[in-house]
Amino acid sequence: MRTVPAGLFALFLTAGTAFALPVENISVDTAKGHTTLKVEVAGDHASQEKGLMYRKKMAANAGMLFDFHTTVMTSFWMKNTILPLDIIFIRTDGTVSSIAANAVPMSETPIPSSEPVQAVLELNAGRAAQLGIVPGDKVHSAIFKPAR
Repeated sequence: MRTVPAGLFALFLTAGTAFALPVENISVDTAKGHTTLKVEVAGDHASQEKGLMYRKKMAANAGMLFDFHTTVMTSFWMKNTILPLDIIFIRTDGTVSSIAANAVPMSETPIPSSEPVQAVLELNAGRAAQLGIVPGDKVHSAIFKPAR
């Protein structure tokens, strides 16, 4: 199982240079309606290790999308993550598998996926419930392949 710290910096340092993560508008279809979110995409190991660590605030409709590029059993933790987060595990077709709501800041307790997933979406704690996001809802992003 792969353990990834919850929360990543949008910027990380390599050889003294700051690099911004790609930003994408994604949408989520829920029973409450359609919501658009502006997310940073953590698509490589280095950015996935840093996450939202040390961030003190995040906009209401912002988040971070971790793209593993394949299906994996994964586990997150909140070490060095100041913001409480909702951690949303997403299958390869974009459907929500499970949600770990209100993850405790700074905790080193693993938060595992319940099945292999391709992606994880992190939002401010409580935001998934406010938006009505539940397992089975559909996340639309360029990283998800349409069902065949």
